Amino acid sequence: MSDDRRRIVLVGASGVFGRRLAAMIARWPDVVLVLAARDLVRLEAVAADLAKTRPAAKIEVARLDRLNPTGLAALGAWAVVDAAGPFQGQDHAFPRAVLAARAHYVDLADARDFVAGFEAALDGPARAVGRWAIAGASSTPALSHAALDAMTAGWTRIDRIEAAISPGARAPRGLSVIRAILAWAGAPVRVFAQGHWTTRPGWSDPRRTAMPGLGRRWTGLAETPDLDLLPARFHVRRDAVFRAGLELPILHLGLWTLSLFRRARLVPTLEPLAVLLGEAAGLVAPLGSDRGGMVVGAEGLDADGGRRLVRWSLCAETGAGPHTPAAPAAATLRALLDGRLGQPRATPCVGLVGLDAILDQLSDLPIRTQVESQCPDTPGLFPRLLGERWATQPDLVRHAHGGTVPVTLAGRARARGASGPAALVRRLQGLPPTGLHATTVTITPAAGGERWVRRFGARTFDSRIAPARDDPWTFEETAGLLTFRFSVASYPGGLSWIFEGWRLGPVPLPRAWAPRIRARTFAPSSKNGDGAYRFRVLVAHPWLGVIFGYAGRLS
Repeated sequence: MSDDRRRIVLVGASGVFGRRLAAMIARWPDVVLVLAARDLVRLEAVAADLAKTRPAAKIEVARLDRLNPTGLAALGAWAVVDAAGPFQGQDHAFPRAVLAARAHYVDLADARDFVAGFEAALDGPARAVGRWAIAGASSTPALSHAALDAMTAGWTRIDRIEAAISPGARAPRGLSVIRAILAWAGAPVRVFAQGHWTTRPGWSDPRRTAMPGLGRRWTGLAETPDLDLLPARFHVRRDAVFRAGLELPILHLGLWTLSLFRRARLVPTLEPLAVLLGEAAGLVAPLGSDRGGMVVGAEGLDADGGRRLVRWSLCAETGAGPHTPAAPAAATLRALLDGRLGQPRATPCVGLVGLDAILDQLSDLPIRTQVESQCPDTPGLFPRLLGERWATQPDLVRHAHGGTVPVTLAGRARARGASGPAALVRRLQGLPPTGLHATTVTITPAAGGERWVRRFGARTFDSRIAPARDDPWTFEETAGLLTFRFSVASYPGGLSWIFEGWRLGPVPLPRAWAPRIRARTFAPSSKNGDGAYRFRVLVAHPWLGVIFGYAGRLS
């Protein structure tokens, strides 16, 4: 049986991404997986870990140096995967050696210069030997392009694309990844923005980017192959940007501060700081989480010529994030094994494997993805935010939150809350005391948003809801000096408000200090209830207890 198996040599198998890719490939019974690197001791440890999982593939180990691959031909590889890195500043000697050994080549390169020159350097040799040479089978550009292909199919125009990635602070930090970031942090980066090519510093433009499931994280301009491939492949008219960030603000903004030294030409590069910064990141890692994510968004005209915003996001829990960059390589190898890629050539890994094929490699991990779509010209805040999901809402919910005409709902609500300081907060805000109250809620469209006036007996609570200026997928509710940011989620029978952040006037406040907010509106069917519009709101704080909570039925 082993004579019929394809031999896949995985270079860098003991690294952060190599280990995870090895686990994916080891599930396939039709391959021999050769774990390759310079350190046999570490390779044997990886092989021992895989043996505990009862792999379907046969596992072997071999010493191999990608910078001097003299023993490559003896390994009898059908395909070679380079997961070692870093690829910044590297030539194409190793993929040439792989093709010379008449093997397919796949890598996880995220280095812009390496991928940019890949096709020109290797297409001739690849076609001559009838083997594939594929670069960038990783989060960028393979996964970002697969997400965009799925979201923008049939579109007539794409105006803007922005992608961002943010690993958890407790995620493993390979030295090659740190060096790769430091290679371009503060260096001039060519980027397509405002409809033309311009130059901006790497890791510049620090701002907080919405990551569904993770909140808002700091990101900055990142130099990846997508800065070239997105404008070229999708014919973007205005902006094509890729951003990256670190979960902890002290790390992200600290690196931004260091990048200023390179921008001022006080140092030629930050790469010598790789070991020191890696150790520093390890010291503060307990302050962060093991949750990472990625988001890819696009704006343009859909198949019908209407304006459209779409967003694909990935949220990885409990340390699963580092599996994500390995998944496109696994999907590409699987497509090669199954003969689904067509005529061999040299190419970046874009348009070769679909989004579903990549995500299938992650199906057994705590990783969630979602696609959101909206028409910016849709009247009404909630219809716009929910997009196609708005049509699935019950009639009563759509009537109350359509956002185009004033609506008044009346009924009764039961309020509750803690005593002491929490009771004082309720009185200052016009919220009711505990008990059952006659209730009216008037929702009036106002300046792209809504004004909500809630009357509980003799008390009135007034707030304004408006789209967030810097994020088309969220809205803000302002009551007095406090503003709370939410996203909205649809579920059968109603919608939920998902807390995203808060501020005092223009000053952002730490999320750790925020109250815990749960809010949803729904309308059970007449078969399961009275058919009334219902709402439930709970605002609690670790220091104050339940500040206020109320639930009721309105008509």
